[in-house]
Amino acid sequence: MAEHFIPRADAETNPLACATYIAESIEGGEARGEAIAAVVQHYLEKGNVDLAAELANTVDDPFTRDQLLIAVAEKCALLDDDEYAMQIAEAIEEPGFQAQAFERVGLVKAEKGDCEKARQVAGMMPHPDSVLAGIAMRQSTDGDSTSALATIDEIDFSSEAVSALNTIAASKITAGEGEAAAELLEQSLKRAGEIEHDEERIRSICGIGNLFQEAGQNRRAVETFEMARVEAEHVDNVHRDALLAQVALGFLGAGSIELADRTLDAVRDKTQIAAVVLGFARDHWRREEKDEAVEALEESFAILRSQHEFETRDSKSKFGLMGSVAAQFAGFEKTERAIEVAESIEDEGQRSAALATVAAIAAAQGDEFRGRQALDSIPEVSDRMFALIGMSDAVSITDAVLASDFLNRAERRSNEVAQLGPKVDGLIEIGKRRVRAGEIDGIRSLISRIIEVVATMRSERGIVRTLAQLATFTENAELTLSEADRGKLQSLLE
Repeated sequence: MAEHFIPRADAETNPLACATYIAESIEGGEARGEAIAAVVQHYLEKGNVDLAAELANTVDDPFTRDQLLIAVAEKCALLDDDEYAMQIAEAIEEPGFQAQAFERVGLVKAEKGDCEKARQVAGMMPHPDSVLAGIAMRQSTDGDSTSALATIDEIDFSSEAVSALNTIAASKITAGEGEAAAELLEQSLKRAGEIEHDEERIRSICGIGNLFQEAGQNRRAVETFEMARVEAEHVDNVHRDALLAQVALGFLGAGSIELADRTLDAVRDKTQIAAVVLGFARDHWRREEKDEAVEALEESFAILRSQHEFETRDSKSKFGLMGSVAAQFAGFEKTERAIEVAESIEDEGQRSAALATVAAIAAAQGDEFRGRQALDSIPEVSDRMFALIGMSDAVSITDAVLASDFLNRAERRSNEVAQLGPKVDGLIEIGKRRVRAGEIDGIRSLISRIIEVVATMRSERGIVRTLAQLATFTENAELTLSEADRGKLQSLLE
């Protein structure tokens, strides 16, 4: 085998080729696997499955190698190179990963409408249920409901059958065929009753209840959630409260506030109680009961604040929910309160994320003062840079000039970021958005800045990952590197 699949001359002029050359030069181990994985994904996006497969096979770690080969097999199926897809799948030695490869190929063929080929793939699998579900969904899309139901009858695992029936029902709802959807949901409910695992069965029943509600069958939805409630109350582990909270929200969505309240009374975990009360707040707002909505939101926050550390089962979920409450205050145009709530989050990362969300919502609402206030409350300069990018996204559809201004501010802010990883990640994200917006004029200088930062990075896998991302938006912008930038690439290869 040649030392490099990528010629040195190509690596000196093209970011992706340079990234690949450097990745191939890494001696082995985890760093090489991560670097090769970064470039393989980009070659798959370009449709170069041969090079992607060759690179994947150079990875020593079998887990990473097999994951990459699964992705290559899937891409081959998308390109209708079925023989190569199957060849790669069959070459994977680990049985579990080989099954995943067959599943991906089969699902792709089903989605593309080649149900015959999908069935051939399913026939090679010890557990073909997921592929059969994909075939059934395609048959339904093609208008062959009889064949779709017959295929679902072939599925052994009830959870897969429920998933397929629910997906088909959801498409019927979208098409305005509520009665047809309801019939499918009745069949799904029967199969859900066969699921052995208690928590999985109850969640499936709740999902069916939500679809009944979307189909306009509120009475049947309430009956379905009542089934789930009865079962959830008999659960004697840590999942009980989360399941009952899900049921309470289901009752609320189906229009039965009384049953939602009654179910909520059985919930003990304060995080789950607060999540349901947040749902009540949104329901009040939807009904134009704005004072009640704000009152319920305050109650949700108060419940979270009253939860002591020894009562908290999952701090991450609690702080994430506090972030949702803050975002909802902003959505209710109570931005000052939203900032207060976000600032009370004890975890710094989740606090910054919540403030960034509040800033984006304020920007979308045209509240520049409070958007800046939320932004300035974020302690880390790198987080403020990403928050400005989020604010740009929030206004990009309605105000392209303001969106561009936010990106300019984010780029200026990047000068203050000391850590090279976050700095270059932010610049990459800015570049992607400028390309999407057609702002090509400022791209060349941004590319030069990114390559300058890369030249100072010490992590080879970080260099590879950044150059591969840079290649994506330079190609999308149809730009080639300047002579100076090519010189910097050459220095990276030394």
